Amino acid sequence: MQVRDGYDVVVVGGGTSGVAAAIAAARTGANTLLIERVGALGGQMNVSGPPGFAYANLYNERHERIIGGIITETHERLLREGHAIPHMEPDFRGWYTFAYVDPDWWGLLMFEMMQENNVKLLLHSLAVDVVKVGAAVKGVVVENVSGRQMILGKVTIDCTGEGEIAARAGAPYEILPRDQMEPHSLSFTADGVDWDKVLKYIKDNPQEFEFERFQENTRHQWTYEQLVERIRKVDSIAEFGEVMGYRSLKMKGLETGEWHGYSGVGFFLIPREGGVIQAHFQHSSQVGNCDATSVDDLTFGEIECRRQIVIAWKFIKKYLPGFEKAYITRVCPEMRIREGRRILGDYVLKGEDVVEERKFPDVIGKSAFPAGAVHVVGPGTLGTMKPPDVPRAGGSHDIPYRCLVPRDIENMLVAGKAVSAYREAYQRFLMQTMVTGQAAGVAAALSAKQNITPRMLEADVSELQRILAAQGAILTGTH
Repeated sequence: MQVRDGYDVVVVGGGTSGVAAAIAAARTGANTLLIERVGALGGQMNVSGPPGFAYANLYNERHERIIGGIITETHERLLREGHAIPHMEPDFRGWYTFAYVDPDWWGLLMFEMMQENNVKLLLHSLAVDVVKVGAAVKGVVVENVSGRQMILGKVTIDCTGEGEIAARAGAPYEILPRDQMEPHSLSFTADGVDWDKVLKYIKDNPQEFEFERFQENTRHQWTYEQLVERIRKVDSIAEFGEVMGYRSLKMKGLETGEWHGYSGVGFFLIPREGGVIQAHFQHSSQVGNCDATSVDDLTFGEIECRRQIVIAWKFIKKYLPGFEKAYITRVCPEMRIREGRRILGDYVLKGEDVVEERKFPDVIGKSAFPAGAVHVVGPGTLGTMKPPDVPRAGGSHDIPYRCLVPRDIENMLVAGKAVSAYREAYQRFLMQTMVTGQAAGVAAALSAKQNITPRMLEADVSELQRILAAQGAILTGTH
């Protein structure tokens, strides 16, 4: 078996958490290798969708900026080059804010940033095992077209999304039964839309849409009439960011059998060059009862999602005003996995931590996304099982470093949606994955430099926090 040695930090998984981890580790001085099983970087930002959603909720409801660092840097670079829209907070959206980017240019930017920071890449390589001595992880084993290879490093970061490497190393984890898991989706994008016609329909039929769901548990106390008034003042379709509803059309489709009933009707708006806006359908296919740790379930999900897309697109073309001449430009190559393993760490983030806006001395980042925001799948259903529990005073909660340190094993960190959190505090959204990815990258580099384990770093996180702040992360000074 070929052996590749000499790395300080080995990052497994090139999604949103993995790219942030690799960049942050390299900037902290570590000799860094990023391993990715496909040939693209970006994960659910540009491979499985929804594009650009990482830039939601970078502010809390008090209008305080709570997330910075690498995620802010990528947005600013794409904004300067015309591949993003400015951060917007339409006043009818309550706690929900956003700033979308062109997903393909985001993926291209990731390769630029890897080269700029001298991150080594190993693409088209699937990590299949870990190398351990006692409880200490020494690296991973990958398989690719060159055969089987052993990759050794001082610290390994699991950014696989489903905690594959941490689980193989023996870290404890939680996972729900398949019938309780959130459904997974396969996204697609369309162009050729008559946006003037779409906007007119929205303004003429505001009752058809689900804008009021962004008002749930918010500090704003607008009446329905005030909400409608705000909607009718919107000048550009891009200001909506997301359009969900078409209630009467959906019910008609359910009655006639032309809508599959496994999700809601709607789309995100993503920017393209030259001011072009495309519709991105992230909720038009949803597969429940699909365990992300079962290859048979994943295979079924990919098949079923594509079946639903065909049904959905025929319905969209027939019934949605403005889509009569639209056409699909892209179907994502794989499902977006919403829920899988959650690796148990030295601290498990709780739903009450989110709601109570708790602060921690080992803070490595913040989030203002509500607790308990869970998708459900069923006849005509999309949303949450209950209104999400937003941070109580319109602020944010801290994410403690201990959530990244898995129990029972050494020399490993976990970043991304598999970090240690209970289901109601699940940190799966894109902005959260980049926050934990950046922190894991800095922590791994420091551990390698000081020749200590990531767990030993818990005793004094001051240097970790200093470097994160120098890299633009926001750790203090907000509610």
